[in-house]
Amino acid sequence: MHQDLIQKAADKIWTAYENGQACSPVRDILPVGDVAAAYAVQDMNTTRWLADGRRLVGRKIGLTSKAVQKQLGVDQPDYGMLFADMAFCDGQDIPLTDVLQPKAEAEVALVLDRDLKCERHSIADIISAVAYVLPAIEVVGSRIADWNIRSVDTIADNASSGVFVLGATPYSLRGLDLSLAGMVMERRGEQVSLGCGRACLGHPLNAARWLADVMAEVGRPLLAGDIVLTGALGPMTQITPGDVIDLRINGLGGLRAAFC
Repeated sequence: MHQDLIQKAADKIWTAYENGQACSPVRDILPVGDVAAAYAVQDMNTTRWLADGRRLVGRKIGLTSKAVQKQLGVDQPDYGMLFADMAFCDGQDIPLTDVLQPKAEAEVALVLDRDLKCERHSIADIISAVAYVLPAIEVVGSRIADWNIRSVDTIADNASSGVFVLGATPYSLRGLDLSLAGMVMERRGEQVSLGCGRACLGHPLNAARWLADVMAEVGRPLLAGDIVLTGALGPMTQITPGDVIDLRINGLGGLRAAFC
């Protein structure tokens, strides 16, 4: 693989994280459309963060919308790493300095109580591994200026991860049809996003199964205790200082994120 180009792209993303200033697209560095190289960039910076003492607590799934996949020229989702310092509680103030170019989206979060290390997983494997479900707000961000991204840019940039907010009341999967779970998200009391579980690869558990297979394949399998953000249930919305986001998902209650 083009190790010198991967190193150069990883350094560019790393510097943008460190100084809080967005950079030009890394697709200008990497071979055209080389998804494997983009994940190598992500993995290089993941290794750096782990060496710096950050704690890995799960994964996020991106590009679960067919429309967004088409826009970025891909035919499958992507993934990124979730670290403990990215997690916020329901209602907790979130400094917008923590995320470059922030946008909020509604998601279903799964928390596992079993490892998922098989080469191929069934839906039954996923259901058996889920300890409980939580509503979540993911605040995505981009180190790429003006969100001028293609698939290799967002993958290299840890799937455009920012921070995330989890609800505090756990729900069992038993009797819960996540595909039909309707979602409404409001900003300062104004409705900004509507959707449901079907927007996430037809069902959030489908997204989780895809992730489990891929993570086992790349040698970072999902483990007991991991959080999985399964993907957006509807359109994302931009965030500015002073905004308050309220989210409700049918069957999962709601939560609030406040930005300062």
